[in-house]
Amino acid sequence: MSQRERILAHLLTGASITPLEALHICGSLRLSERIRELESEGFSITHTMTDVGHKRVCSYRLAF
Repeated sequence: MSQRERILAHLLTGASITPLEALHICGSLRLSERIRELESEGFSITHTMTDVGHKRVCSYRLAF
């Protein structure tokens, strides 16, 4: 299963995903690129800035 497929499977559960979660789920260091690929395939994905510790990261979720 590709990184894109694993990320999509995770998002289809209704969960959000951050770059650190993507690293743990499928080894992806380029979550934003995988998200762009999914969007180019027609998936609608919301982008939300989230505080994680002392950093702000982008969290992604499928928009239904």
